[in-house]
Order: sequence, then structure tokens, then C-alpha cells
Amino acid sequence: MKKYSAIFFGACFVLVLMACSRQGVTGGTSNENVIRIGVSASVSGDGAAAGKMITQPIELFAKSIDNKVTHKASGKTYEIQFIVEDNENRPEVAATVNRRLIDEHKVAAIIGPDASKTMLAAAPVAQSAKIPQIGTFPTNEKVTQVGNYIFRACFIDPFQGKVAAKYAYENLNARRAAILYNNADDYPTGLQRSFSENFKALGGAVVRVEEYTGSEVKDYSVQLSAIKSSDADVIFLPNLYVELPLQVQQIRQMNITLPIVGGDSFDISEVVTIAGPAIDGVQYVAAFSADSADPQAQEFSKMYFDATGIQPNSNVVLSWESAMIVYNAIQNAAEVTPDGIRNAMAAIKNLQTPSGNFSFDENRNPTKSAQIIRYNAQGQRSYVTTVNP
Repeated sequence: MKKYSAIFFGACFVLVLMACSRQGVTGGTSNENVIRIGVSASVSGDGAAAGKMITQPIELFAKSIDNKVTHKASGKTYEIQFIVEDNENRPEVAATVNRRLIDEHKVAAIIGPDASKTMLAAAPVAQSAKIPQIGTFPTNEKVTQVGNYIFRACFIDPFQGKVAAKYAYENLNARRAAILYNNADDYPTGLQRSFSENFKALGGAVVRVEEYTGSEVKDYSVQLSAIKSSDADVIFLPNLYVELPLQVQQIRQMNITLPIVGGDSFDISEVVTIAGPAIDGVQYVAAFSADSADPQAQEFSKMYFDATGIQPNSNVVLSWESAMIVYNAIQNAAEVTPDGIRNAMAAIKNLQTPSGNFSFDENRNPTKSAQIIRYNAQGQRSYVTTVNP
């Protein structure tokens, strides 16, 4: 497939889809042969890097199915249009985006957002309208508690925190953990809580918990000095990807040599670019590893790299899989309506995806494996191990 630069891609994908978006919708319905799927992504704002990891895989997925889907029960083939709206990584905008996708574009389902804060703001709109919505990477456990039309493609924070705690205790032989986290965001707050509970349950001790408030904080020297003076033998960093590079740099600048374990926010290339060699040795929980021995993971990684020149990470794979899940639901729905798609999504079991065998549990959260990945000084990722549910 053709390569795209990130800037060119982001602009053109939105413009092309929005140009198509006036043509028709299923359910709306000026054209009964078209199904519109909304895509809520942070095309601009402080989450723009992650937003590209929603839009680009979905464009490639659309090409892979030739923008068509055949409903098995009726044998009818529909055109699929993915309609992108920019949520700017802001909760209030994400809610407005959902209203626009539902009220103006008459979508049958919504993919995205990726962040817990934007998904939590947007999901009640979809739930009220009874439009199925699948978040790509909102790990906060409250997301699917919004209602029975809300799904996610990623594992939840409690599972991720449990995996990180188990890996630190059993694989790194850590017994005394220190945590630095942003107390103003649900994602790091949830991860640190789960890590602490599970690390203690295994027999470890959390000897130092240091907090800061908001991504605007740039100096962590006070918190890190306290961690350095503790007797911790591992540091857990569950924070947002825009905060992690400075934290890793400052940890190493202060000659803190403890192993660093983190959440899936580390799985974004911008973290490596900014952190530089300080990233060496950082280990983190991820939804996907391009180094996996699984043939489907290898095939997807090759396809994506050939198309973009970029090695796919968890964000990319979860976006692709979200589109795959909606596509599968349309194929298998009793009827091609939002209700029918929702019911078919909820019934998905043992779907073979790039990240492995995928099923939804009774709360519309996935049952799937987690990977542990390690960075070297050049920022290259390597697969360490797989942790199964």
C-alpha cells in the first residue's frame, strides 16, 4: 500500500470522509445502501499523536474491505463510510462530537475516543441515543458502566495494574515499590490503585507514593528525591504519555537506577523521541507486540509497516480491532440497525484479531492477553512475555 506522511494523512483522511459524509446513511436514511460509522479522534490538541493512531488504521481497514460489508442474513452488501470528527482530546468537545455524529450524520455506531476522560464524557450521549460505541483505548473501568451500548477494545485499568504488579514482583523480584502518579487524571489514578492493591496482595510493600497534579507539571525533583531516599527496588509510572519522557529523564538525571515499570501510555513513539536514551530498560504493559510469535500479529505488523513505514503499537492495533469488531457485528447482526449491531457486538466470542483471541465479557470488556515490552537505549521495543487473563 501507499505510504503517507503523518501530516498529509491526517488532513486528507478527514477531508475525504467529510466530503463523502453528506451522501447517505443507514437508519437515517437518504441512502439505504450506506452504513455510516462515526470516528471520534483527537485530530488536534495535546492528544493529536494518539489521534493519528485511530484515523490511520481505520483508513487502512476501510481499504482492506474495499469500503464494503455484506450482511450474512440478508446477503445484502452495503457501502461503509467512516466519518471522522475531531474531539480535540477535550471531554466537552467529545460529547459534542457524539451529538453531531448521531444527530447530523446519523451513524449506526461510533469508534473512539481513545482516552478515558473523553470516552466518559461522550459515552452517555451514545447510551441515551442507543448507538453502540466502542472506545479504542479508554482503560478506566467506569467506561462500560455507563450502559449496555458502550464497549471497549482494550483491557481495563485493574487488569493492567495487576499485570504490572505481578510482573514487577515475580519477574523482577521486586519487593518494595515506589509510585509517581498524576492525581488529576482517572487513568493514572486507577492504575496506581490497582498496582498497589495487587503488589501488596502478592506480598510486596508500596514504600513511597508521590503525587503531582496535572500535565502542566514539569519538575518532579521533590517527588523523585523522596523516592530516591526510600528503599524502593522498583518504580511504577502509570502516567499519561505527554508526561512520561520528562519523568524518565529526570529519574536518570538524579542517578536513580531502579527498574521502571509503566502502563500502556509508554507504547507511543513520541515518548521515545523525547525521552531519548533515558528510555533504556523501561518495561511496560501493552496490548500488542510486533515481536509476537503469533502469525496474525506478524502479518498485521508487516502490512502496517509496508503501508506506513511505521511499526504498529497498541494504539494502532486497538483502532484496527475496533473497526474489525464493528465490521464483524454488521456481518452477523440479526438486522442492520444500531440495536442489531449492538447485540452482535456483545455476542462476539473468539474473534481472531492481530492481538490474539478476542471475546467480550458480560460487561462488554474484552477478555484478552497483555504483553510486557522493554525498550533499549535506541528506543527499540522488544517482546518480554505474555500475561493471560
